[in-house]
Formats: sequence, C-alpha cells, structure tokens
Amino acid sequence: MKYVLVTGGVVSGLGKGVTASSIGVVLKACGLRVTSIKIDPYLNTDAGTMSPFEHGEVFVLDDGGEVDLDLGNYERFLDLRLTRDNNITTGKIYQSVLEKERKGDYLGKTVQVVPHITDAIKDWIEKVSAIPVDGKEGSADVCVIELGGTVGDIESMPFIEALRQLFFSTGPDNFCLIHVSLVPVLGVVGEQKTKPTQHSVRELRALGLTPHFLACRSAQPLLDNTKQKLSQFCHVPGANILNIHDVPNIWHVPLLLRNQNAHEAILKQLALFSVATPPNLQEWTTRAETFDNLTNSVKIAMVGKYVGLTDSYLSVVKSLLHACIACSLKPSIEWIAASDLEDESAKSAPEAHTKAWETLRNSACVLVPGGFGDRGVKGMILAAKYARENKVPYLGICLGMQISVIEIARSILGWKDANSTEFDEHAPNPVVIFMPEGSRTHMGNTMRLGSRRTLLQSPDCITAKLYHNPDYVDERHRHRYEVNPEVVEDLEKTGLRFVGKDESGQRMEILEIPSHPFYVGVQFHPEYKSRPGKPSALFLGLILAATGQLEAYVKTHQNGSI
Repeated sequence: MKYVLVTGGVVSGLGKGVTASSIGVVLKACGLRVTSIKIDPYLNTDAGTMSPFEHGEVFVLDDGGEVDLDLGNYERFLDLRLTRDNNITTGKIYQSVLEKERKGDYLGKTVQVVPHITDAIKDWIEKVSAIPVDGKEGSADVCVIELGGTVGDIESMPFIEALRQLFFSTGPDNFCLIHVSLVPVLGVVGEQKTKPTQHSVRELRALGLTPHFLACRSAQPLLDNTKQKLSQFCHVPGANILNIHDVPNIWHVPLLLRNQNAHEAILKQLALFSVATPPNLQEWTTRAETFDNLTNSVKIAMVGKYVGLTDSYLSVVKSLLHACIACSLKPSIEWIAASDLEDESAKSAPEAHTKAWETLRNSACVLVPGGFGDRGVKGMILAAKYARENKVPYLGICLGMQISVIEIARSILGWKDANSTEFDEHAPNPVVIFMPEGSRTHMGNTMRLGSRRTLLQSPDCITAKLYHNPDYVDERHRHRYEVNPEVVEDLEKTGLRFVGKDESGQRMEILEIPSHPFYVGVQFHPEYKSRPGKPSALFLGLILAATGQLEAYVKTHQNGSI
C-alpha cells in the first residue's frame, strides 16, 4: 500500500479535506485506485452527538457510520462508498485499546500511549486501507490520509508519532507527506508572508516528519520569490511547492494540481510513475468551466435551524448544486432561520420577521432539511403550509417530512394539538412518534442509521418517475422519530399519499400530494448519495419543478436517464 498523508498548519479550516480529495481525484485520473481515511483527533467516538455549529454536518455512510463531513467530500469527489472505519477518532482508538486491556490481551504489560495506542493507530490504518471501497475487488493502490486539526495540537500527537513510525516501516517509496499551510498577505505591507509556513514546517520536522510537498493556500497565485523562500527555508524542492489559491469553485482544485504537475511529482515519490497514465480530467474541466459560465439562477428558500453555519447543511448545498448544474442553472440559496418566520419574532425582531417572509415569498421553491429539537419548528410548519397552499415546490427531508405531516394534521384534519413526541412527549395527537427500537438513555449511534430499502408503492407517483421507475430505492437514514402508523389512514383522507414504505409496510418513507406541482417529503436523506454529474433524483425534481421543467423532463426521461 502507498500512503499520501495530508497534514495542516498555521490555522484550521484551510481546506485540507478538499486538498486531500483533489489529490485523490488526480491520482484516480491517472488510472490508480484510491481509498481515503480521515483522522479526527477529538475524543468523541464519532461525529454523531456533535452539534452542527460545533463541527459542521454529520455525514452518514451506507453502513450507518456517523462521520466527519470531509468523508462526504471524499465520496463526492472520488465516487466511493466508504465505511465507518475510514473515520478514525481518538475515542475509537482508546476504546479499542481499553477493550483489549479489559480482555487481558496486554496481560502483565503496562498499557501506554507508546507503543499500545500508536500500534493500534497503525494497525487500524493498515487494515482499513486494504478494504475496497470503489466497488471492485482487491485493495486500492493509494490511500490518502487526512490528519484533522493543526500540527502542534496536543490531541494529535499520538497520531503524528504513529504516522512517523508508519513512514519508517513502509519505506520512503511508499509514503508521501503533503503539508497544507497558509501564506497570508498583510494589508499594510501587501507582501506574501512565508514565516507562518516556516514555523509550521519546523514544528512538523521536530516531531519526526519532513514534508515532501507544501500545498500553500493563498488568495492570489504565489510569486516566484515566495516559492524560493519557502523552498530554501522549508527544505522542499521548488517543484514540490504547490499553490492552491482561491478559485471560483472547488472543482478547479484538481485542475490546479494537474496544471502544476503535482501528479508527476507524487507518482515519482511513490514509485508509481511507470504504472500510471497521463491524467484524464476532461469531465472535471468541463464541469468546472460549465459552472463558471452559468448566468441564470434559481432561488431556493432553505428554511432551517442551523443557517448561521452553511457547513451544517453541506451535503444539501452540494446536492442543490449538482441538481442545478444538471438544469444549467446556478443555485441561489436563500437562507431563512426558521424561528424568524414565527409569530413571536414579529414582536421581538420585526425586521428579521418581515425579511424572512419576503425572502420565502420571492423564492421559486422551499426546502426544509433535517434537524433535532423543537427550536424553529413553528417556523418550519408555517413554511410547509405556505408551500402547500400556494403550490410552491416543496421538499422536506427527515424532520422536513415530519413537519409536513404535523402541518397537514393541524390545518386539514383540524387536530390543533397534533405534534411529534420529540417536541411534546404527551401530545394528545402524536402524529410522529419515537421509534420502538430507539434508546432513550443513550444518544450516540442509537438512531435508525445507514442505507435502508424503501419500497415504492406506485409507478405513477412523481418520486418513482424521478428515480426512473424502480421497485425500490436504497437511501441513507438518520432519525429517531417516524410517522405514527395509526394515523396514516386519516392523513391519506386529506389527499396526502404515502408512496414509499419500508419492507415491513409500517414505516412511512415518502409522502406526496398528487394535486400539488411538487410536494414531496422523505424520511431518508437523499443528499448523502448525490454526486457531481449524478444528481439526487429528488433534488433534481425540486429544481425542475421550480423552473417549470418537471413535466417535460418526466415525459422525456421516463425510461432513460439524465
């Protein structure tokens, strides 16, 4: 196995995930098979219990793993199906070592960070890198490892030591270290500053790792004299100093690397030059240029709880982008804090309330994404009601579907106290209930997670047509609550139809209103499987409906694909 390690210095949030993904794209374009591992040095076992404000969205894998959003980048860029073990955390490593200690595997030994924790990290990396994740048999050629955080963080020390040992044991031809750093420009001086990168590299070298490449983040392309200084003081050849400057969209990053011949230098470092082919990035070039040249846009109202941090809905944003590009449009996402739509905010924050409603009314479609807790729920219900009554295309995901059910029960059935037991445990009319197999005492990894089958009930429903009429779809889930099966009959009397159910027939997975141009709610998360060039069927349907193209698309593509 050949390893490419991507580390970060100076500050967090430099784009290590996009850099690692882009390196994978370029190597894959050279005919190599690539897999990815993300190391998160935090103590949480996984990302499942973290707030989106804390760490961005939680990405869900086919096997139910709740992982860091960077694994979503890897899956989208490289078109992989990763496993929960491709995300390593300090919590997972310590848990595995402590379980072995309790079983007596280290009997008689003093269990220490070195060698026991570091050995566990190395073993984990070697085991996971051998798992095929691209649908083919056998191991990949290259494993791209991203070490989260910043070099020098105390929590990442055991991982750096383990990676140093891995470098030593695998040999120089099997290991390539790329250090992502920041080259800032101070406004007063206007000069590209190399000192932060110098210090960062010195810190890395002091820990026993010397970078083979520098990937320098900057606003503008690096000047030649800046590259010379970095080469001289960081002991990295000038040809191995890669510049990842700001670009119009992230699909340009693999092209930036290719244009700087990064693939050639990496292949030489890994002794793979003889087996690789010249990179074929025609599809990426077309995609990046197409997006740059789009002029028309579509306004999408995103009504959610975590709109203050767009990374909270990263996969939803990417899915909208994929769908819009398929329709030759740019997405214009109008972020609306659900609480701003509520009647209470008319008194406490009248300007925000007025602006929120104005934005909603000026949008071509409405999307209510997933979330937890009761904050903003009243606003989401109002948004769903607005979309239903005014025939505005609507897509509700997970919580967004449950919101639709509550709204219809209240507005049409007249059950004023209809609610979810998540928001009111003693609701007189519980239309959304806690799943029977859920745990009320443990929050982590206790939801209905991962890829589950949904059986489509009718070939005539819009969802079936968008998926090109299969009998079932496999999509990823992440929820604790579900539509109460006892109220389904009453709900369907309103004109609502549950057109997708699980294999037992008891779990409602997809709802539609046939008399509406596009009103769809899904219990699963279609955004997790959307890919560039292969948009999610439901996001595509939303955009097509918003632009008046849905009916024509369905007729044209009834038996084909986009």
